[in-house]
Amino acid sequence: MKTLRKIRKNAKALSPVVASIILIAVTVAVSIAVAAWMGALTVGFMGSSSVTINDAAFSGGNTIVLTMKNTGTKSVTIDYVKINSVSQTSIAWSGSNSTLVAGEIGKTVTITQTYTDGNPYKFDLIDSSGQVVGSYQATAPS
Repeated sequence: MKTLRKIRKNAKALSPVVASIILIAVTVAVSIAVAAWMGALTVGFMGSSSVTINDAAFSGGNTIVLTMKNTGTKSVTIDYVKINSVSQTSIAWSGSNSTLVAGEIGKTVTITQTYTDGNPYKFDLIDSSGQVVGSYQATAPS
């Protein structure tokens, strides 16, 4: 009986150092999993703003029509349009306003701006928060 008690007293399952390392590793793994889960929830609630310009039609030497699609997950209100980094003031939207609901296709904006045949133009759509939500490059036909 004495020998059995002596063996039990000296036997240890894990050393304190190994136990500490295992606890730290489990804590880090769980915190990474929780952070990834919370990040996925945040993106789902916030949504995304993205507009694709499908076409730029040049006509008459001073009219440009941009055809757009909202490829994001929330509505976007376009505040203004820039051509080659210059804000445009003479624009007209199809429909009653400059808001594109999520998934909307075919909304157009007509810009009255003199252009030069054969020159490249870069169009930027700026939303109400000042972010560029869509860009497109096109060359005026010659």
